[in-house]
Amino acid sequence: MGPDEATTGEGGEGTSRSSRLAMRVRELGGAVIRGLLDLVLPPVCMACGAPVATPHGLCAGCWSRLRPIERPHCERLGIPFGYDIGEGALSAEAIAAPPVFDRARAAVLYEDVAREIVHGFKYRDRTELAALVGGLTARAGRDLTADADVIVPMPLHRWRLWTRKFNQAALIAAEVGRLSGVPVDRAALVRVRRTRPQVGLGDRERAENVRGAFRVAAAHRAAIEGRKVVLVDDVLTTGATASAATRALRRAGAVRVDVLTFARVAPGGPITI
Repeated sequence: MGPDEATTGEGGEGTSRSSRLAMRVRELGGAVIRGLLDLVLPPVCMACGAPVATPHGLCAGCWSRLRPIERPHCERLGIPFGYDIGEGALSAEAIAAPPVFDRARAAVLYEDVAREIVHGFKYRDRTELAALVGGLTARAGRDLTADADVIVPMPLHRWRLWTRKFNQAALIAAEVGRLSGVPVDRAALVRVRRTRPQVGLGDRERAENVRGAFRVAAAHRAAIEGRKVVLVDDVLTTGATASAATRALRRAGAVRVDVLTFARVAPGGPITI
């Protein structure tokens, strides 16, 4: 080894040690800052505001009022069953009206605390809920993201995005992508037509309201064509909006479209969103 190589090697090792030390200092500094913030601003329940041990969580009382959707459930629609009726079982709803999308999964039923969380997130600018909502959604969609190619959030029309200032589906999708390792394409799907709010509309009116409302942006078609897509939204109600978006993704060449949401309305349940 020549003198130049020896000098370079020692310098590289020293640089590496310095980088590791700097990283460790940053980690310790971050921990200290987080500790000081917890002293000044103790973490509270994301739903009711009661003190909790860790940030971005729920207190025991609010956790108990969530109704998580676990197996057994319908393999197509993710509707929970009261008892296990066998692997691959389909619900009456999936048999009577097979969905346009391949599968749907949700973390919780849309009621009680889940409804409060969604309304706070969506209508009261509580973007800090994204970590909680996204984490639960990612957990519920592990079988969808296991072999997915891309995650696509449900888009808002540009005027609604301008008034709301953020797209809650995009924030959820970002968290799901971070936790699953699946890339997120926030601009792949575009809402090209401004639609009426779906609240108060019947099933047929909902479907008509969103018909032709979506398309895949030309510049993002390559990210969709031949790919397995996970479409992310906050709540699945009748499935009309998800179906319209799925049709746009399929026209762009998606080979599979699964729908993943934080919450879903139980069959026959009241639709308040």
